[in-house]
Amino acid sequence: MNPSAPPASPRAPRGLSAWRRAMPWAALVALLAVAQTLLVALTLQYEATRSQEQADSVALGVAADIRQAVAADLQALQAVLWDHPALPQWRQRAGDLLGRRSHIVRLERRDPQMRIVQAVDAPFHTPLFSRIPRDKMDQDVELACTTALRDGSPSYSRSYFVPLRSGLGYEVVDICIPVLSAGELDGFMTATVSLPQLLENAVRTDVLGAYELSFVEADGTRLARAGRVRGSGVYVAERLIDVGQPIKLRLDSVAGSPRVIPNLAVALVLGLSLALAAVVLLLVRDVRRRAAAESALAEALAFRKAMEDSLVTGLRARDLDGRVTYVNPAFCHMVGFSAEELVGSAVPPYWPPEKTDQYRGRQAVRLGAIAREQPREGFETTFMRKNGERFDVLIFEAPLVDGSGVHTGWMSAVLDVSEQRRIEEISRQQQERLQATARLATVGEMASLLSHELNQPLAAIASYAAGSLNLMRDGRADADSAALLEQATLRIAEQAERAGRVIKSVHDFVRRREQAHEPVRCELLIDAVLPLVRLQARKSGTRVEVDLPPGLPRVVCDRTMVEQVLLNLTRNGIQAMEEAATPAAQRELVIRMRQSSPRWVTFSVVDRGPGVPADVAKRLFTPFFTTRREGMGLGLSVCRTVIEQHGGALDYATANAAADGAATEFRFTLPVEAAARRSGAAPAGSRQPASLRHPP
Repeated sequence: MNPSAPPASPRAPRGLSAWRRAMPWAALVALLAVAQTLLVALTLQYEATRSQEQADSVALGVAADIRQAVAADLQALQAVLWDHPALPQWRQRAGDLLGRRSHIVRLERRDPQMRIVQAVDAPFHTPLFSRIPRDKMDQDVELACTTALRDGSPSYSRSYFVPLRSGLGYEVVDICIPVLSAGELDGFMTATVSLPQLLENAVRTDVLGAYELSFVEADGTRLARAGRVRGSGVYVAERLIDVGQPIKLRLDSVAGSPRVIPNLAVALVLGLSLALAAVVLLLVRDVRRRAAAESALAEALAFRKAMEDSLVTGLRARDLDGRVTYVNPAFCHMVGFSAEELVGSAVPPYWPPEKTDQYRGRQAVRLGAIAREQPREGFETTFMRKNGERFDVLIFEAPLVDGSGVHTGWMSAVLDVSEQRRIEEISRQQQERLQATARLATVGEMASLLSHELNQPLAAIASYAAGSLNLMRDGRADADSAALLEQATLRIAEQAERAGRVIKSVHDFVRRREQAHEPVRCELLIDAVLPLVRLQARKSGTRVEVDLPPGLPRVVCDRTMVEQVLLNLTRNGIQAMEEAATPAAQRELVIRMRQSSPRWVTFSVVDRGPGVPADVAKRLFTPFFTTRREGMGLGLSVCRTVIEQHGGALDYATANAAADGAATEFRFTLPVEAAARRSGAAPAGSRQPASLRHPP
C-alpha cells in the first residue's frame, strides 16, 4: 500500500455488485410487462372513450331531431286552424294531418267551456279512449288549456298513461292551442301525441338499430322507449327535452365493453419493438455514461493528487483512533518526516516529547468535539521537525466521511505560522524602537526648554550663594546678618527644589516603561503630561486651558503611549502658534475631553495657530514628513499608530477662528472601560472641576 495515497473507500460487497449488474435486465423485463399492460389498458380506454363520445354525439342529434319534430307539429296544428275553418273543413284538415303524422293519435275541437265539439282519431291506431272515456282523463288537458289561454300560445300538458282495450297502452301528452276569433275566445283545439311514436318517427332508422331510446322522468321512471334491441348499459348518454315538462332523453348503446382489440397484434409488436429499442438505447447510454464517469473519476483523482502535491498547506488524515492514515507532500516537507514514517503511527513523531501527554488528552477532547458536530475553529499548537526544531502551526479539523456517508476519521489542514510569528515579532520590535526614537526626539527638542527653565533657579541660587559668602566674609554676627543669611539659604533650597522638580518630570517621562492596556482615569493622563506642557507654554507665553467635565468614565489604554500622544499634540500646537507669531493675548491651548458615545471618550487639543495648509494636509501623517528643519517627522505618524492600536481614530479639523477663536483641532478617541459601558455611569473617584486654567 502507498502510504501517501489518499485513503480508499470500502469496496462494495460482491452481492451488491451483482445486484447492480442485474438491475438493467430486471428493468427490461419490468418495462416490457408494464408496456404491454399499459398498451392493452390504453387501447380499452380509447375504445371506451370513443364509444362514449359517439353515444353523446348521437344523443345530441336525436334531441335536436325531436325538438325539430315537435316544432313541426306545432306549425302543422296551427295550419289546421288557419282561416278559422268550419267544422267540416276542420275535420278534413285534421284527418289529413293525422294521416301524415302518425305520432299524433287524436285531434279535438272544444268550445270555450272545454266541451268536445268534434274529435278525430288517427286511422292507424286503435281509438285512444276506447277503454276509459275522454271526460274521465281531462284534468291534464284542462290545465294545459288554462295555461295556453293565459299565455296566448300553445301549451303542453303533463304526460300521462292511457290504457287500451287490448290491455296495453302508452304514454301521451296533450297540446292545447287556444282558438281566437276577432280577439275573442272561440274555443280550443287539442292534439294528443304518443311519446313512443314520437321517438320512432323522429329518430333515424340507423340510430334505432344501434341504440335504445327512452323518455325518462326525473325520478328515473321510463315513459316510452324505441329501438330494435335493448341497450347494454355501458355507454349511456342523456339529454333534457322540454315536452310539456322537462323529460330526459336517454340513449343506451347496444355495444358493451370492448373485449377484443382489433389491432392488438400490431399494437403489441409495435409496442414491444419500441420498448426494446428504448431499453437498448438506455443500456448503451448507461455503458457510455459509466465509461465517461470512470474516465472523469480517473482524471479527478489525478487532478486531486496533483493539487495536493502542489499545496503549501499540509493535509493530514486520521482514523477514529487518532492514527495518521494520510499526509500530503507539503505536510511531510513541513515536519521533515517521510510519509512512511508518519502513516500508521499512534504517537506522531512530530509531537515534542515533553508535550506528548498533553497532546494526547487534547486530541481526545478535540476529536470528540468534532464528532459531536460542534463548531470547528482553528487552533494553534507547536510541532517538532525531524531535526528537533520547534515551530508554531495553525490547525483546522473537520470530519472525514466516505462515499457511503460513514464517518471514518478526521481531516486536518495544517499551516506553518512560524515565519508569520517571526515577522510579527520583528514588526513589534521595530514599532517599539520607532516609538522610543520618537520619545527621544521629543526629549531632545525639550532640551532648550530645560535650559531656559533651569537658568532662572540656577541664577537665583548663584546670587543667594554670593550674598551669603559676602555676609560671611564681612564677619558680622549681628542679628540682621544672621536673618539675611538664613533667608538666603532658604531661597537657595527653594530654587534647588524647583530645578529638581523640572528634571524629575523629564526623567519620569523618558524612563517610564511600557505598560499593558489598563483602565485609567482621564485626569491622570492630563496630570502626567501637564508639567512638561507648562515648560514649553511658559517659554512661548501660551495659556493652557484644561476642559475636563466631571464624571468622565475611565478609558482602557497604554498609559505611557497615550501620554506621549498628548505631549506630541500639545507641543505641536504651541510650536504652531509660536512660529506663526500669534499675538500673546491670543496664544491659548485648550485640552478638552468629552464622552462622545457610550463606548468612546474623545480627547481634543485646540490651538489658535495658522491651521494646516492644503498641501501639508495630504502628507500630514506620513512618516518622516515634517515642516520644521530640526524635526524628524515621526510625531503625528507615531500618534496615529498608537491610537489605531487602541481601536480609536486620530484626525484633525480646521475651525472658524471668528466663532470660537480656534484655528486647528486635533482629536482622538479611546475606548471606555467595559464596566462603565454596562453601568452607564461614571466610575467612582472621578474628580476635577469643569474647567482648569493654568497661567503661563
